Amino acid sequence: MSGVVFPLRLSLEVAFAATALVLPIGLLVAHLQASRRYRGRELVSILVLLPLVLPPTVTGYYLVVLLGHDGVIGGPIFRLTGASLMFTPWACIVAAAVVAFPLLVRSAQAAFEAIDPTLEEIAHTLGSSRFDAFMRVRIPVAWRGILAGAILAFARAIGEFGATMMLAGNIPGRTNTMPLEVYSAYVAGDDRRAHVLTAVLTLVSAAVLVSSERLARRAR
Repeated sequence: MSGVVFPLRLSLEVAFAATALVLPIGLLVAHLQASRRYRGRELVSILVLLPLVLPPTVTGYYLVVLLGHDGVIGGPIFRLTGASLMFTPWACIVAAAVVAFPLLVRSAQAAFEAIDPTLEEIAHTLGSSRFDAFMRVRIPVAWRGILAGAILAFARAIGEFGATMMLAGNIPGRTNTMPLEVYSAYVAGDDRRAHVLTAVLTLVSAAVLVSSERLARRAR
């Protein structure tokens, strides 16, 4: 059981951090997509949804190209400071956040689109700014859909494997999340440990999904 504690704790910490990271950005993107018709809107939708349809390893490769030692963003930072995101717990968080982002945006966007537009118009006539109307009308009305999206994002983040393997590696005691630990146990032929790890991860993921389904039904 001792070999399960660190990967489980790391996976939960990564999932919480990734969800917290994508929540404000995801809400802004969802609000924009739900309330505006602008040039490039379809392109934004495609970019948001790409991590859902791309193989996780491809998503991870793009992250390495951007944030790796020789990456477009990570390269100059590494050469100037010697600091690198790769093979750190932060790399786990970034990978999980990228693959979880579309689920949050889709759920929040659907919730925003279901809001009666007259509610926001009334808020404007009473003197509310766009930001005030967003915070006091749209968020409270759409909270169930937003929470369901956040739970789905959390579930996706906790089960992330491919992008994490590419960007963070599988370093014991550092970046070995539960999915990576399951892979390691399987490759090592340790079936007993693999069974325990998969059982724990399945229970946690199932509990998260049950919560999301209940919230989704209430939001309808």
